[in-house]
This record gives sequence, C-alpha cells and structure tokens, in this order.
Amino acid sequence: MDSVVRADSALRLRALRRTLSSVLIAATVATSVSVTGLSQPAFAKGPESLADLADQVTDAVVNISASTTVEARPSARGGPQLPPGTPFEDLFEEFFNKRGGRGGGGGDGESPRQQSRKSNSLGSGFIIDASGIVVTNNHVIGDANDIQVILHNGTKLKAEIIGKDPKIDLAVLRVKPEADKPLKAVPFGDSEKMRPGDWVIAIGNPFGLGGSVSAGIVSARGRNIESGPYDNYIQTDAAINKGNSGGPLFNMNGEVIGINTAILSPTGGSVGIGFAVPSATASQVIDQLREFGEVRRGWLGVRIQNVDDATAEALGLKGGARGALIAGVDEKGPAKVSGLEVGDVIVKFNGTPVKSSSDLPRIVAATPVGKVVEVLVVRKGAETTKSVTLGRLEDNEKPQLANARQPEAESSVRQALGLNLSNLNDDLRRRYGIKDGLKGVVVMRVDPNSTAADKQIKPGELIVEVGQEPVTTPAEVTKRVEQLRKENRKSVLLMVASASGDVRFVALGLD
Repeated sequence: MDSVVRADSALRLRALRRTLSSVLIAATVATSVSVTGLSQPAFAKGPESLADLADQVTDAVVNISASTTVEARPSARGGPQLPPGTPFEDLFEEFFNKRGGRGGGGGDGESPRQQSRKSNSLGSGFIIDASGIVVTNNHVIGDANDIQVILHNGTKLKAEIIGKDPKIDLAVLRVKPEADKPLKAVPFGDSEKMRPGDWVIAIGNPFGLGGSVSAGIVSARGRNIESGPYDNYIQTDAAINKGNSGGPLFNMNGEVIGINTAILSPTGGSVGIGFAVPSATASQVIDQLREFGEVRRGWLGVRIQNVDDATAEALGLKGGARGALIAGVDEKGPAKVSGLEVGDVIVKFNGTPVKSSSDLPRIVAATPVGKVVEVLVVRKGAETTKSVTLGRLEDNEKPQLANARQPEAESSVRQALGLNLSNLNDDLRRRYGIKDGLKGVVVMRVDPNSTAADKQIKPGELIVEVGQEPVTTPAEVTKRVEQLRKENRKSVLLMVASASGDVRFVALGLD
C-alpha cells in the first residue's frame, strides 16, 4: 500500500513540475515580447536601409563645374591680383590654374603686362527633365563663362544657362544628352507636406567627393536666415557641406522637396544645420525661368513693418499680433490705386493668411502679375476687403520694410511718453533737414530710460499721428494720450516720420 501511495505521489509531483515549467516558459516568452515592444517602438527605428532609395535617384544627381577667366591687373609688386566682385567669393572651394609668369614692372620703364586667371568652382545639381534640364544654385555658377555638368558615370556635358534668379539663388541649365545615353530625371515633391521629423536624404558633391549620400530629418520649416526678401527655408540635420550646394534634398519617395543652398557653420563643415529652398518655392521660379528666361514677380507697392503685441493692442487688432502693417504706399503702385492706406494691417492676401510681415513679400511675389486679388485689411479695428490688380516687381525694386533708425539731436519743450516735443517751425525744419510738406510734432529729446528710446525714436523725427489721429502740436499729443488712457488702452500707436518722409509705426505702453 505504501509503495502505491509513494508511486502516485511521485507521478503527481512530476506532473506539477511539468505544469510549472510550462507556465514559466509562457511567462518568459510573454515578457520578452512585451519588453521588445517597449524598447524598440516602430517610430524610433527609422528606415532600415536607404540603399534602394539612393540607387533610385543617384543617377539624376550631377556635379557642376563652373569656371571663368578674369583679367587681373598686376599689383605694384608685379603679381596678379583678382579684381573685387569676382564670382565664387562665397563658393565652396576655389582652385586657380595656370597662373602664368609675373608681370614686368621692373626698373626698365615698361608697363606691367595684363594677366588672366582662371577661377573654378565645384557644386551640385540635379536633372528634372530627361531632355537635359538641370537645376542648381545661382551662386554655384556665378558669372561663369564655361559650365560643365558631370554625370554620375563620369560623362561631361557642356551646359548653357537658361535663366538665373539671385533672389532665390536658383539657376536652370540645359545640356545635350548623348544619343545612346539617356538621362535620368527626378520629380519634385510637395514640400508643404513635409513635417519636422520626416526623414530626408541629401546627395551631392561635398568637397569634390561626388555621389555622397547623407541622411537626416526635417528639423524645421519656414526658416528666415536673412539671406533675402523671400527666405522660407527647410532646415535639416542631414550632413550638408561645401559642395552640396545646388543638390537635391529627397523625401522617402525619391521626390525632390528641397534644394540644398546654405549651411550654418562656425567651422566650415557640417554641424547639423543646413538649409534648403523648398520645392514649393523653387518649382514656381524654375517654371518661369524655363518659360521666360527670367522671373516675373507680383508687386503691391507698399512699405511694411511687423506687428508686435503692443502694436496689435494699440490698433485694436483682434487675435493678437499678426499681419503686415503698411507704413508707406507707393504713389504709382497698385496699392494706392486700390485704396490701401498707411496704417492698414494686411491680414490675408489672395486667400492666404499673413502671419507676419515677412510672409507678405513671399506671397505677393509668387502671385501672377496682372492678377486681381482680394486683400483683407484691418483699418481702425474693422476689417475691410480691397481688390488689387498686381503690378510687376522690377529688378531695381525691393520689398521694403519701414526704417527703424534716424539721426540724433537734442533740446526740449513738452513731455509726453518720455518724449520732449515741439511745434514744427521753419527754424526746426532747417535744423533737422525736414522735408518740405511734412507735418507733425518734432521730437526734441528722448528719455534714454524710456520705451521710446528702446523703440529707436530719435530727435529730429516727427510724430504724425497718435492713436491713428493726426497731430500738429504737443498739446494735441498730450490730449490724445490722455483720451486713450481714459479708454483703458494699454498702449498707444504713434506714426513716426523721418526727416526725409519715411514713416513707421511705434507702439508705446501707457502704464
């Protein structure tokens, strides 16, 4: 009997051990799956490989070799000297070939011999049309008189310039492909769909090392690096170095969403901050260069300034700081004909919201010349819509921002807002060189500890309006300020004119 009990107990014990073992194995597997899922989430892995994508687009990426021969006057010591303004000053690498012998200039009285020097630059580009259309940066080719496009397989093709646009820094070239070697082209993608964090790759010719691939993400959009009036760059941390300029920035579908143009670097190498012209901007410019050989931009004819919080409050602008404040209207421009006025805040142009003053020049420039557009403005707190027929921006015209600094002087009369003011008379008009016909109250002195000083109001300037009401005496300034205080306004908007007549708006706190 005891032996039977012991045998049965042993069987039960073995069965229990097998059950526990199964439970432990299952728990271990479940834990492993759970931990794996937590430690390597899908969004953190990134693409496993970019090799297929690189293979797909590399043949469309080219190297650009641009050279120019310049005449250089010999220096006093007889050596050749490049004249100022020579192209390629900001290019990636400069190579000088065949400098020739030094000029005469000895003691024999002969005049120094004129010498020439050949300057070369290397950059990147890409083919957008298999017929032979190539895009690069304008600064890559400069004023070159000899441009070669070097394909990925080493083939060299002579290029001609179709058109250039220095404002966006783009150039379009044409090459004639060899009959038995068709070209590979890449399409543009929609840069407006790109978001910070999206993966991108850059391919180009850094330091002359053609066909280099680097990867990263979109770091930001809409960057203004103050390189021109239409700045709207994509920022990326994909490695971009000297020589990448003009090359493409691809999305994961092999579409060009940017043209690599600039880097921010204290060392000259990549520090992970590169900038590309977005395809939404570039494609419009490229289309016009291909069609007209030049860019035809819309023109509104206004001088503008940004709207800060204090200015928005003073203007009664609902929704906070936004829009572009008109500080001047060209007498011959489309804005004047359409009834736009100084003091209007443009908050929407042709259906596109204007978030800040830097948005407006870019939006206007991208609008076709001659198009009738609706412009929504806020005038004295109320919205109104004006129809404007756009003119054409000529090369010698630039989108203008209101001036912020003017000459200094001294002395006093009546104080308001940290300003000593005086009636305008012939004596002061001569003293400060104030343009005939200008009216207002003269600023004689500015309290250096006041907000007015912080806002760069200077002696010799005129207060033309206070709270969008014209003033001609210091008493009117004081009266208008007190009226606004009684209305519990936190700030007052001044229209300030320089001696030459340029105006800008300045908001000062009433606390």
